Amino acid sequence: MGLSDRLLAAWYQGHPALTLLRPLETLYKGVALGRRRAFLEGRKPGWKAPVPVIVVGNITIGGTGKTPTILWLIEHCRRAGLRVGVISRGYGARPPRFPWLVNAQDGASVAGDEPLLLVRRSGVPLAIDPDRAQAARALLAAHPLDLILCDDGLQHYRLARDLELVLIDATRGLGNGRCLPAGPLREPPQRLAAVDAVLCNGQSGDTALGYGMTLAPVALVNLVSGERVGLDHFPAGQALHAVAGIGNPQRFFSTLQGLNWRPTEHAFADHALYSEAQLAFEPPLPLVMTEKDAVKCQAFAGPDWWYLAVDAQPSPAFVAWFDARLAQLMAGAPPATGSP
Repeated sequence: MGLSDRLLAAWYQGHPALTLLRPLETLYKGVALGRRRAFLEGRKPGWKAPVPVIVVGNITIGGTGKTPTILWLIEHCRRAGLRVGVISRGYGARPPRFPWLVNAQDGASVAGDEPLLLVRRSGVPLAIDPDRAQAARALLAAHPLDLILCDDGLQHYRLARDLELVLIDATRGLGNGRCLPAGPLREPPQRLAAVDAVLCNGQSGDTALGYGMTLAPVALVNLVSGERVGLDHFPAGQALHAVAGIGNPQRFFSTLQGLNWRPTEHAFADHALYSEAQLAFEPPLPLVMTEKDAVKCQAFAGPDWWYLAVDAQPSPAFVAWFDARLAQLMAGAPPATGSP
């Protein structure tokens, strides 16, 4: 178990040694709160896009289901007739320059795994840049858009936002409730009171904490052929290798177990890059991975390698709330015109 894995376990399961990190936590909280206050009070300049910006983020370290949520928002807003674009930091990306407009033919090393997944799945216009405001300007210059979704970026206050949606893993919650490095929080729990909506991934119903949302497995997709098959492709009890390089690999493994398969679990670090040798597991069995991992493995995939496609399913109450807020946003924002 690496250092990051040990820290995650301590944050979410508890460990007395974390008390030694509380002085550093106090320092971190002071910096985080001061930075946010500087933007709110106008002492640091922000940039306001000419179209509404919806930030989808979290206050915790580790996976919470942002990417499936972004995909749901893309399709939902498109059904409302809106032209949608996405901006992202592009974690791990090394494009020739920033900002970079991601193309479906890019490699994950160029575009980053999550941006590439979003573009390949939905065809959405997407720009990456650690400076989200710069990414938004580049995207608007290239495409006529009505709305921008910011993948992560809750703490990137230089970009003004019209709506903040926060994802929480319903099983792990806020861990020990403490900020880095004594806990998994990027900002104190009180930050949730200031956001527009909280979605609890893995929670079927709405609660006082937030709206319910689940991730539903919908199909298996072959990495080599692109063939899409139903979940009955493997019978109950099927033994297979399972690969997950995401913020919370156990959530993926539990999903496979819930489908009555018998996965041999292979957890990797979030955003891990793979080689063929790393995934040459014994005994030879079908291999199932996340879609985020698949975009990094297609070049050397075997014929029985698959990714599990999942769809976000937010609660009806969230959908109704979001539709009402979206209508308000669009009523006050004329569409921007991109360059030809």
